[in-house]
Amino acid sequence: MRTQSRRRPPRATLAMAAAGTLLAPLLSGCWVGAGGSGSGGNSINVLMVNNPQMTELQKLAPRFTEETGIKVNFTVLPENDVRDKISQDFANQAGQYDVATLSNYEIPIYARNGWLREMNSYVAKDPAYDEQDVLKPMRQSLTGDDGKLYGQPFYGESSFLMYRKDVFEKEGLTMPAHPTWTQVADLAAKVDGAEPGMNGICLRGLPGWGEVMAPLTTVVNTFGGTWFDKGWKARLNSPAFEKAVKFYVDLVREHGESGAAQSGFAECLNNMTQGKVAMWYDATSAAGSLEASNSPVKGKLGYAPAPVEKTHSSGWLYTWAWGIQDASRNPDKAWKFVSWASGKQYEQLVGDEIGWSNVPAGKRASTYTNPAYVKEAAAFQEMTKEAIEGARPGDPGVQPRPAPGIQFVGIPEFTDLGTKVSQEISAAIAGRQSVDAALNKSQQLAERISEEYEGR
Repeated sequence: MRTQSRRRPPRATLAMAAAGTLLAPLLSGCWVGAGGSGSGGNSINVLMVNNPQMTELQKLAPRFTEETGIKVNFTVLPENDVRDKISQDFANQAGQYDVATLSNYEIPIYARNGWLREMNSYVAKDPAYDEQDVLKPMRQSLTGDDGKLYGQPFYGESSFLMYRKDVFEKEGLTMPAHPTWTQVADLAAKVDGAEPGMNGICLRGLPGWGEVMAPLTTVVNTFGGTWFDKGWKARLNSPAFEKAVKFYVDLVREHGESGAAQSGFAECLNNMTQGKVAMWYDATSAAGSLEASNSPVKGKLGYAPAPVEKTHSSGWLYTWAWGIQDASRNPDKAWKFVSWASGKQYEQLVGDEIGWSNVPAGKRASTYTNPAYVKEAAAFQEMTKEAIEGARPGDPGVQPRPAPGIQFVGIPEFTDLGTKVSQEISAAIAGRQSVDAALNKSQQLAERISEEYEGR
């Protein structure tokens, strides 16, 4: 603890600084749709990330217009770009976009700043939406400090271990029912090279608070580490944090994919699909693509819970959800879109038109009792549901935390901090610096956050 006292800035100043962190410079990019003129009349503007599930929704949106008469103008951007554009429009309450895709990281922060419209009143008037069918962890993660809902999930995920069960069988190996990271490292060494060009495991190494830091932070949690202790003291150079990072870096360097420092979710998905890796620890949502009808590895995969060391579970909790801007000119029509896009009938539409493995699942209990979905997603659906329901965003490690979050720290400053730390970790994965050097630099970055939060 620091012995030197310092004058703390008033909370209003800190709030402005937090908003400034979210208002990162808008990155250049191309977009699809006509969101520039503002909504009005019988149309709404939706700003969303360009993930496959969202682009499928864009193709199916004419059905919504046919049913309601409401035209939807989409602006679709890559993840980093869309986060910047959303924060700019919502922080200024410009009202250019009625609805945007936000995660369970942003929604509580945006709600606290008054940028979102609460949804309790809409849910109360729309019993067909069946809010109680939404999985409890999802509802809780999209609730503000005032206890009101500010988002509805489009799809949800946790994390688990995916592995080639055919390769394991050929090598005479068995995946434990609840593997530890120590066991996973041993298995990665044994399956490394099991087939020509096959590495033992794929782990994200690409810089980004939502890329390498997501899986790595779950490893830190279960190894006994934390970004900050309950008093907001930075702990990135603690023995447990250091042990977890060295384990992760050593594992991916010794038995991971080639080009690991440039590999994120998309690259690991491609490696797993093409048979270049025998295991992959990542988002449960990946299973839908791996088990799709055109996947070369469909039926060849097994699934195990997120590996642990000192905790009972370690899977993360994440959702891409819909938020309605408080300054929306058409909030009622915006809710109609949100309820359609997150409702049971949309899942049925995707199942009928595209295929049940493509359903944006992980958010509703009824999905996991739907015979068509259960049949199509039999390999992974039950473990996905268990992982989501077992996630502990308020208590993910071995010690009390000052802010919620499993694979992130639920404060506005984490986008900048997490990104900068990820760059140091990725450099260690690439072999450009040691883990000790990376963590010493990262600790200094985190201590700047400590100075603002300690004593709150």
